[in-house]
Amino acid sequence: MPSIPAVSRFRSFADSPAMARNPVEVLSKYTGQLGDTFRFYLGGLKEVIITTNPAVIQHVLKTNAENYQKSEIQVKRMGHFLGKGLLTTHGEAWRTQRRLIQTGFAPKQLEALSFIMQDSLTESIEDFDREIQAGPVDIYPHLMKMTFAMVARSLFGAKLKDEDIHLVSDTICTVQEFIVRQTLQPYLNPWFAASGELRRHEEMRASADSVLMAYIKQRRGQEPGHDLLQTLMDARYSDGQGMSDELVLSESMQLLVAGHETSSNGLSWLLYLLSSRPDCLEKVRQEFDSICGNEPLSHAHVSRFEFTTQIIQESLRLYPPFWMVDRVAVEDDSVGEIGIPKGSTVIVYVYGAHHAPRYWENPESFDPQRFTKANEKLRAPFTYLPFGGGPRVCIGNQYAMLQILMILSAVLRKYDFELVPGQTIEERAMVILRPKNGIRMTFTKAAAREMPTPKPYRVEHATGCPVAHG
Repeated sequence: MPSIPAVSRFRSFADSPAMARNPVEVLSKYTGQLGDTFRFYLGGLKEVIITTNPAVIQHVLKTNAENYQKSEIQVKRMGHFLGKGLLTTHGEAWRTQRRLIQTGFAPKQLEALSFIMQDSLTESIEDFDREIQAGPVDIYPHLMKMTFAMVARSLFGAKLKDEDIHLVSDTICTVQEFIVRQTLQPYLNPWFAASGELRRHEEMRASADSVLMAYIKQRRGQEPGHDLLQTLMDARYSDGQGMSDELVLSESMQLLVAGHETSSNGLSWLLYLLSSRPDCLEKVRQEFDSICGNEPLSHAHVSRFEFTTQIIQESLRLYPPFWMVDRVAVEDDSVGEIGIPKGSTVIVYVYGAHHAPRYWENPESFDPQRFTKANEKLRAPFTYLPFGGGPRVCIGNQYAMLQILMILSAVLRKYDFELVPGQTIEERAMVILRPKNGIRMTFTKAAAREMPTPKPYRVEHATGCPVAHG
């Protein structure tokens, strides 16, 4: 079986500082030079297979998913800080937990959560109103605050205190950055342990855990709620037993991690893209007015959005929150002529797949028309993976879409905004793909708009955005 191209161990080690700064830049360079599948050594130490090949991706994530487990990065390093839950387990334990937690994201439950989410958003927008009075703001931390508060209250209900939300949010962000450093620069791990860095992050995690555990224990003696915590507490295994408080804590923490950054990053990049496309922005606003009128947006509205969904999907293509997914082969395997020995780590390079000229025409351009129903039917499977793929596709993807639409509705219908000139907008690939230096914008209260009567639209293929045609 022919060997695949490889970046030498020495070259990989020399690239480790650049990988720590921006792995997307390094991996995209080698994807361009070596093709869609190649070998690389993380930190010059750990051999991995990098791929953007949809046939390989489909095989690893779906067709032969049973042969591929989550890697040490997630099972060991994330598990060390987040406990043993849905993100950090595999096999039968994972299947059991997924079945139990899935009910929390059923349409009926999402509709019930809509009320909690809207209440949280109303508070967040009031805070945002005060912040923008002082001038331009970095939208990234503000959207992080909005989404984290929304997810936290979806989990723990309205009684979760603001100061506790901030403590847990800060802990999660700090710990995630530390996990990335442990992974991309593994040769520093002995120093992390000796210097006390590891212990400092463990103490931060323990402090956040104690806050959330107090809410869990308090809830045990209260009337049932309508939040995700209640779903976790009501879940029963085949023997009739429920989850322990410790497991409820782990699953809660992992839902917080997975549930807020996806949306806040997606929204940050989306507002950045819309700031230079007033044609698209106006069409989105008209769609919100047409579908929601003066009503608050709820889960029942989500399926009716067409153009706005296309805009979101294209933004997630250009800036996928989960820029990579990794798996480890349990047994020897092969895909076509590519051999994958037992123990090999396969990194599905999602960002690279989303930007591959082979599968996307003008991949660096913002073109929502890629996601019309007609064009979606023509797209090759496993070239678009904003929420992963196969049986481990993100369990909260429908919640994320509801959250993005809800915040987008509130922000776009209330404010006009523009990008502060002179900025360099770059990605920083941590656990999630985030803006490296933030995205600064100026927000002003929008002039009152009449609820528009929907007009017919023709498609301008050159721009990808519909333009009003009387």
